[in-house]
Amino acid sequence: MFLNNVVFDLKPKDNSVLTSTHAPRVLILYGSLRKESYSKKLAEEAGRILTHMGAEVKFFDSEGLPLFDNGRSIDHPKVQELRNLSIWSEAHVWSSPELHGNISGVMKNQIDWIPLALNAVRPTQGRTLAVMEVSGGSQSFNAVNTMRILGRWMRMITVPNQSSVAQAFNEFNEDGTMKPSSYRDRVVDVMEELMRFTYLTRDVSDFLVDRYSERKTANLDIQYKALKDQK
Repeated sequence: MFLNNVVFDLKPKDNSVLTSTHAPRVLILYGSLRKESYSKKLAEEAGRILTHMGAEVKFFDSEGLPLFDNGRSIDHPKVQELRNLSIWSEAHVWSSPELHGNISGVMKNQIDWIPLALNAVRPTQGRTLAVMEVSGGSQSFNAVNTMRILGRWMRMITVPNQSSVAQAFNEFNEDGTMKPSSYRDRVVDVMEELMRFTYLTRDVSDFLVDRYSERKTANLDIQYKALKDQK
């Protein structure tokens, strides 16, 4: 591992708000079903880097995930697996190929299957997010920009840095690892930033995303239940 001799000082010096002691839990999604998928290779490289930095990493394999159908397939095992992984996570990494100037359908399908709310649980709200893309031609940022929009709609904290790997077919070794390059350095930067943001926010995410409108709705629900119980 090319980072074996590198030490990362990722936690803030003031530990007063850092109550969690477990490894940051990171879910990685990638947007391709191809056997030789460069978005998957990029995701796996990110996973190795995050593991080296001390994270617990899990991948979701979207093979067999049904097309989003507004809930008819909600009980499908792959849908339940994806949702449970998102609830488990404290951070996400999304890695998509750029196809026709945007993210892949495989990538969007995964995100569509993660709801904003699942009973009393919000599977993405307050999670940190890092976005990455690969392309076969010149460098582009369409896919990462789209994923930033999606991250905002999913109420996630998307880190400022991002990775866009151009001509990805030139950037990986036969074993799937990335070749030394500025692209690989950028992936390390992005994962380091994700870890820092995750350490800073995971214990206060509920406070950060506490909203007036949601408190108002919750209070109305409580009042309605109280009235119903009186009857």
